[in-house]
Amino acid sequence: MTLDELLRTMVARRASDVHLQAGSAPTARIDGVLVPFGDSVLMPSDTATLARSLLSSDQWEDFEYRNELDSAYSLPGVGRFRCNVFRQRGAVGIVMRVVGDVIPSFEALGLPAQAMRDFASHGRGLILVTGPTGSGKTTTLASLLDHINHSYPSNIITIEDPIEILHKNKRAIVVQREIGNDTRDFRTALKYAMRQDPDVIMIGEMRDKETVEAALSAAQTGHLVLSTLHTNDAVRSVNRIIDFFQPHERDQIRILLADSLIGILSQRLLRRSDGVGRVLGLELLINTPLIKDYIKDEEKTPLIKDALIEDNIRGMHTFDQHLVELYTNKFITLDEALENATSPHEVRLMITRQGVTR
Repeated sequence: MTLDELLRTMVARRASDVHLQAGSAPTARIDGVLVPFGDSVLMPSDTATLARSLLSSDQWEDFEYRNELDSAYSLPGVGRFRCNVFRQRGAVGIVMRVVGDVIPSFEALGLPAQAMRDFASHGRGLILVTGPTGSGKTTTLASLLDHINHSYPSNIITIEDPIEILHKNKRAIVVQREIGNDTRDFRTALKYAMRQDPDVIMIGEMRDKETVEAALSAAQTGHLVLSTLHTNDAVRSVNRIIDFFQPHERDQIRILLADSLIGILSQRLLRRSDGVGRVLGLELLINTPLIKDYIKDEEKTPLIKDALIEDNIRGMHTFDQHLVELYTNKFITLDEALENATSPHEVRLMITRQGVTR
């Protein structure tokens, strides 16, 4: 079976990731579970040949020097794949994340459509999509960018490592820049993006202090900035941004973040109760005047969670509240809700109060 045939088969089975490793059969992650495909064990020569078919000659030379490399691969009619090529025990290994070639709508993803449209309508500010690896952050950002692309005549610049989902110009102009190929790093790309007449800037990930500073500066100076963090909820997201900075800088950064932030969407993918696919669980923060005050004051930041619980009129909610909603509507099982809860005890209490029994 060729690589393209293998990828077609795995995508048809709803794979999210493909693992190609010497000494093992090809393996895919399907609905969060690793599943081997066949009994044919890959040899070191097989994985090396597959890697060379994925990489250009320049990329292969870079890989041989660094022993690990990120890239992207397109298969017409199937989709794009974010690839990581690495060495383990001297052999080449490959992990490919499946990225669809069709950008889903807010509704198809299970996102709060009105909140997302409201986020996209802002002319300036910072929108964060957070969650662990494999939680769908890239797809959520792509859906948000696609909505802006359809709705507003604007100049969108994305800075990615690597480029995953391709965007065609619609009402907007979309410029997609890849770290390593088109620019040196996120900080450099952000610096020069400010001279490229941007309206919207998407940063693949806020990885360091310099990138956070540049993102906040861009949001303050009249640009809409979208980015991601590897954090599990809104409070941790705020604290993570602040923690990039030295103690003497944090009061000022709290003010900048409070004034710039539009909202935070924290998400995770959960197993569906019917066993077919996964469903999005999420926490939604909208930066209200009360939230803004809580961000500015370190002692009050933990109270953000209480504000999310109480201010559901605006559509805000905690991750645990959404778990209860998903369980009540039979999208997930009780075990899945408790396994993924921030506080399993609180989830049980909310379910008991609502009188939900199944």
